[in-house]
Amino acid sequence: MHIHILGICGTFMGGVALLARALGHEVSGSDANVYPPMSTQLQEQGIHLQEGFDPMHLQPAPDCVVIGNALSRGNPAVEYVLNSGLPYTSGPQWLAEQVLRDRWVLAVAGTHGKTTSASLLAWVLEANGLAPGFLIGGVPGNFAVSARLGETPFFVVEADEYDTAFFDKRSKFVHYHPRTLILNNLEFDHADIFPDLDAIKLQFQYLLRTVPSEGLIISNQSEPALQDVLDRGCWTPVESFSVQVDADWQASKIHDDASCFEVQFQTQAQGRVRWPMMGEHNMANALAVIAAARHAGVPAALAAESLAGFKGIRRRMEVRGQVGGVRVYDDFAHHPTAIATTLQGLRAHVGDEMIIAILEPRSNTMRMGIHQDTLPPALEQADVVMVYQPAGINWDMAAIFNRSSRHASLFSDTDEIIRTVVRRVHERAGDALHILVMSNGGFENIHARLLQALREHGDEIAK
Repeated sequence: MHIHILGICGTFMGGVALLARALGHEVSGSDANVYPPMSTQLQEQGIHLQEGFDPMHLQPAPDCVVIGNALSRGNPAVEYVLNSGLPYTSGPQWLAEQVLRDRWVLAVAGTHGKTTSASLLAWVLEANGLAPGFLIGGVPGNFAVSARLGETPFFVVEADEYDTAFFDKRSKFVHYHPRTLILNNLEFDHADIFPDLDAIKLQFQYLLRTVPSEGLIISNQSEPALQDVLDRGCWTPVESFSVQVDADWQASKIHDDASCFEVQFQTQAQGRVRWPMMGEHNMANALAVIAAARHAGVPAALAAESLAGFKGIRRRMEVRGQVGGVRVYDDFAHHPTAIATTLQGLRAHVGDEMIIAILEPRSNTMRMGIHQDTLPPALEQADVVMVYQPAGINWDMAAIFNRSSRHASLFSDTDEIIRTVVRRVHERAGDALHILVMSNGGFENIHARLLQALREHGDEIAK
C-alpha cells in the first residue's frame, strides 16, 4: 500500500511515517517546514520528502492520505484530496487502527514533560528486556529514531492533547485507549484551539473514560487541575506521585541538582536513581516512569537502576557543542512553566556560573500573548536574557519585559543575537558560561551559527 503523509515533518507525523514504513508500506510525504531532526531522520530511513503542498505530489494517487493536524481547509493538497475522493484519515486514527490495536499501550499525557517521560519509559522497558514499540515527539538518544513497532505487546506513546485533524477536533490522545496512563501535569496551553483550561480538562476527562478498570492511572499529586479531572469521574485505580507533597510515589534528593535521589512507594524504599538528567521536574518524570514500568512488570528497583543508562533526547537540554568553557544547549521549552523548571535545573547544576538564556516565543500560545505576564518571571534564573521578537507578534514585548523584575534585551535579528552573545562571552573570557537556547522550531539554525562564531573568536574567549 502507498501511504502519502501531509505534514510529514511534524514530530508526530514523522513517527507515523516510520511505523508505516516498518509495516511494509510505501511511504512518501510533503511538508512546508522541513528542518532537523525529523527531516534528517526521515531521509535516513529512505522516505521520500517533497517541499510544499502541491497537488501534483498526490499523483499517481496513493492508496491512503494521512493528514496532519496543521493542515486545514484551503490548503491545496487538502482540497485536492477532498475533490478527488481520495481515501484519507488522521495520524492518530491511523496509529490506533494499524498499530495500537491489541497492544498494551502506555501513554504519557500532560502539558509538559511528555517527550522526556515517554523516552524514559521506552528506555526502561527496553533495558529490562521488554522491547517496546513507541512513538515519541522527539528523538531519544538510546534509540536514534522517534518511532518503532517493537517486538512485544508493549507500546509507549506520547499522548498529546492537541486536536486530531481539521475534520476531527477531539484531542489526539482520545484515540489511543491506554492501559497504563501517566498524567504529568495540566495547565492552560494551545490557546489557538482551546478557549480556557476547562476545555482542556474536558478532553482529559474523555481520555480517562478510555482507560480500562483493570488498567492504571499515574497522576501528579502536585497538580490541582489533574485532581479536578479525576474527581469528575474515574473508573481506574490511581497511583499518585510528587516531589513536593505527600503521594504514593515520592523521592528525596541526594544531590541538589536531582542527579541522584532515592525513590519510595508508600513510604517504602524502592531504589536509588543516579542518572545524567537534572532538575526536580525530571525527578518527577522519573517517578511516573518507574510507576508505569512497574505496572508493565518491571520491579521498581530495576527501573530506577535502568535510568542511569538514559542518553537524553535531542532538543531537550541537548548539549549542541562547547567552545572553551562556553557550553551551548538546545531546549524545546515553549511554556513559562517548562522554561522556569529547565532554568532551575540548570542553575542547580552549574551553581554561580553565568547562564545566558535565548528565547524564541514561537508557539501559537506565546505568540498570542497568553503567557505574557508569566514569561518574564520564568526567566529569572538566567543572568542574561535575550528574546527574539518575531514579526507579527500581537503583544507589546518591550513593555512587558521592561516592567518585569529582570530586564530582557529584545532582538528582531538572529545575527545581532549572535554578535551580542560573542561580546558577552568575550567580556567574561576564561569563565565558564552556559548558553541556553529555547525554541520549539528551527530558530534559523542559531545553535550551529552561534557555535561557529564562538570558534572564530576562540582565542579571545579563552584569555
